[in-house]
Amino acid sequence: MQAVTEKKFAAGLSITSNSIIIILKLIAGTISGSISIISEAIHSLSDFLASVLTFFAVMKSSEPADKTHPFGHGRYEDMSGFIEGGLIIAAAMYIIFESVKKIFLGFSMETESMIGIFVMAISVIANIVVSSYLFYVAKKTESVSLYADAKHLSTDVWTSFGILLGLVAIKITGIHLLDPIIAIAVACIILKAGFSISKTTLNNLLDGSIPDCELEKIKNIINSTDEKILGYKDLRATSSGAERKIEVTILFREDMVLRDCHAICDKLENNIRKSFANSLISIHAEPKKSLVAKQN
Repeated sequence: MQAVTEKKFAAGLSITSNSIIIILKLIAGTISGSISIISEAIHSLSDFLASVLTFFAVMKSSEPADKTHPFGHGRYEDMSGFIEGGLIIAAAMYIIFESVKKIFLGFSMETESMIGIFVMAISVIANIVVSSYLFYVAKKTESVSLYADAKHLSTDVWTSFGILLGLVAIKITGIHLLDPIIAIAVACIILKAGFSISKTTLNNLLDGSIPDCELEKIKNIINSTDEKILGYKDLRATSSGAERKIEVTILFREDMVLRDCHAICDKLENNIRKSFANSLISIHAEPKKSLVAKQN
């Protein structure tokens, strides 16, 4: 219950901070005429929409399994993360479009850019604080949507900092062409983050396997749980939000009694759950006539 409360608070904090930052960036971008600041405002707007999606996903994924969702509501987090990735990509493409248009059609910036510098500095500090907290809660609760939101905000730290340096350079040199060039560089960073998030969450939505390192960890747990385990097969594992679904068939001697096999399977399940707390584990026991080496 405490984990759910932390997730809701983190998602709410993200919504609040993004709302304030969007307003400040729009004001600063309008006053200075800076395409990089306006682009960052658009990026922050995608952050805001993503934060709202995250809050919705956290609320839904925390609901217990029911008749229509017998395996729980973890997919809501994956869906939220996938949409967030799409929003990031869309924002980046728009920034590139507007920046290229400014380069070829020309533009003008107001000479007074101090308000832009001030706002971007605030944005950098705010995003460092909020994204760090979101990463902390996401890791603690294994929340996919909070992690995506934190990743989203962490890209803002670098993009805002880049724009901040660019505005300072423009202030010093008077070369306004730096503004759209910086915006394009920022968009490339945003694109990379968007594709990364979309790839991970789409893998979960399509029941893709968990990372190889996690599969290896499960294999090592099986191999070290009990010497009476002769081997295993059909090991499968996927993620649904913060929950992992793990299935495996364990091989025993054919003369072992059911009670002993069941006790070892319970022990194995507990060992797996120590490393993967939020897991739905299904273990099937199967007889094997001769002793064989455990699978790798």
